Formats: sequence, structure tokens, C-alpha cells
Amino acid sequence: MDFDLGPEELAFRDEVRAFLDENLPVQDLRAWQRKVREKRWVGFAWPREVGGGGGTIMQQVILKEEMAQRKAPPLGTCFMGLAWVGPALIEHGSEAQKQRFIPDILDSKYQWCTGYSEPETGSDLASLQCRAVRDGDHYVVDGQKIWTSLAPIAEWMILLVRTAPAAELGKHSGITCLLVHMKSPGIEVRPITNMSGGQLFAEVFFTQVRVPVDQRLGEEGQGWEVTVGALANERSSIAEVTALVRRLEELQELAKRSRKHGLPAAHDPRVRRTLARMATQIEGMRLNGLRFLTKQLKGEPLSSETSINKLHRAELEVAMGDFALELEGLASGYVGSGPEAIEQGKWQRTALSWPETVIGGGTPNIQKNIIAERILGLPKD
Repeated sequence: MDFDLGPEELAFRDEVRAFLDENLPVQDLRAWQRKVREKRWVGFAWPREVGGGGGTIMQQVILKEEMAQRKAPPLGTCFMGLAWVGPALIEHGSEAQKQRFIPDILDSKYQWCTGYSEPETGSDLASLQCRAVRDGDHYVVDGQKIWTSLAPIAEWMILLVRTAPAAELGKHSGITCLLVHMKSPGIEVRPITNMSGGQLFAEVFFTQVRVPVDQRLGEEGQGWEVTVGALANERSSIAEVTALVRRLEELQELAKRSRKHGLPAAHDPRVRRTLARMATQIEGMRLNGLRFLTKQLKGEPLSSETSINKLHRAELEVAMGDFALELEGLASGYVGSGPEAIEQGKWQRTALSWPETVIGGGTPNIQKNIIAERILGLPKD
């Protein structure tokens, strides 16, 4: 691979750096979002005809890397909308759906959540049982979802439902994707409080929820294809390692400040080996990410290989949180929440919030099955 940037890419990098020099540090987050939206850097790689930037893949990589290195605020705050709902709409949505939803995603008007996992389906998403029955111009939805990220604050959900029995067409063929407003009558959201007191996830219950047919994404029974593409897009975005590099740098600083046997913990051989092993894992993820990038630059679609970095990231972030608590020792007592405790209790909350990292985008069991079956060619589980 040629790691050197071409003239146009260098010029774009200079443009990004000049913008950051002018606008950082950010004093007004709303003003920041307006500026990056005006530059079409929100949804940068999306087609211009839907409001995106129409940027190249390499330009997108440059933009994200420069933003991450300077610790800039995010490009848009509709996280799931940008990560996978928007791409799914671009690929499968009707023109009316694109016009209705994509501008709001780009303008960060609200959050989306994903209604996929269910209590009885475990890692086998295709065995979902939440049902939708066609009734004229509506689907009537009954069932339950769990571990639904951002459900307590989301305004819309991208929902998978079963519209045909698994035994009739096969479990993958009877799934349909719906776009559901979270204030629809019959929806109940029960937040799940994690060990650190956060409520990122929730259980969501559907009782005779009526969803207009024109809010179906893709054809009836095509929901699995819609979802596979969306999940691949999200796992690809998860594979970025800049945030892990920053976290490792914070761990290294923590090791210098912490004491072990009367000396800075960074002097301890085991501590140094642990940090070096983490650095090696991150570098492996970065190089693996470059392999994904090479495929994209060749016009080849990403597929199951993105699960490798997702699996490594989940395991590494958990290990980093645990190692930070070890370095802090007796000083790592949990300090609660609130503005005054944000920095002081950062590592405690990181360690206690591991389910969000491990479950988000698919559990390690899902990733291992994908790697075993689709990459290594092992028998199906």
C-alpha cells in the first residue's frame, strides 16, 4: 500500500487543519455544528444529492483522523443516524423517506435507536419474534426488544420485525424493517441502569403499535439485507483506532502519576509490558483497518472481516478500564456522578460501563461466530 497522500488529499488535509486552527477550542457547540454542517462535513461521504459532502473515502479518513487528533467535537450528534440509519436509507429508502429523514439526521435534530436484540434470541438475531401484521395501510407491532441503545432519548427507531413465520420462508426471509416514531401509542421504554448509573440501554415493549406502511424500509421480507448492510457499516466505523490511541496515552500518563512500590508505576516491568501489549494490539487494529480501507479504495465492499476489529476493540477497552483501576489502587473508589466528578471518576465509570462496549454493534459471541463461519469457513454454530 502507498501510504503517501496525493496533491488533492494534501490540500484537503491543509483545509481541515486550517479550519481546526480557526475554530478550536470550541466555545459554542451549536455554532460548531452549524459550521461543519455548512461545509458538508456531516455525512461527508454521503452523496451530495441527499445533502452529504460527496467526499472520497481517503478524504473521509483524513477528516476523521485530523478531527480525532485535535480532540474536536463530533461531526454531527445523531450518532446512529449517521453510522447506519442514514446509509441504510440511502441504499434502500424511497425518495420520500430520504427527503423526510436524511436532512434531520444531518442537522442533528434528534437521536435514532435500533430495535434489534430480543430477550429470547441471544446472539441469533435472525430468530427474532417481535411480530408485525399487515392491517390495511399499517403494520400492527407486538413484542419486545432489549439492550436498545439510546432508546430513552431517541425520537425514532429502526426496527426489525417478523412479518412471516420462520418455518414458512426461512428465518432470514420473513424479517421486515420499519421506521417507528418512539412516541407512537403502545410503545413503553424501560431504561436499564448500568453499574455506573448510566442509562444508555433500555427495554422497549410494543403493544398493538400501528406503523404506516410507508415507513417500511425496503420491501417486506427484505429486512435482513437492510440490517446486514447497516451492521457492516457500523462495525467498520467502530474499527477506527484514534480514540483508543488517545485512551492509551491517558493510561500512560496515569502510570506516571500512580505509585507502585514507592516509585512511579511506569517504572514497573509488568506495567510497561501491559502498556506495550496494548499498544501492539492497537497498532494491529490500525493496520487491519488499512486493509479494509484498501478494499474500499478498490471498490470492493466490506463484509465479515470488519468483525475482527470490533472484537478486539471490545476486549481491549474492557482491559484498559480494569488496568486503570489497578493503577489507581486505593484512590479509585467510585465517586458518583455530577459535573464535579466527571474527570475524577472517569476510569471508574469506564470500567463499570463495559456492557456498552461489549454489546454495542454485536456481542463478542456474534463476532466470533462471524469470523469462524464466514472468514475461516468453519461449520455453522
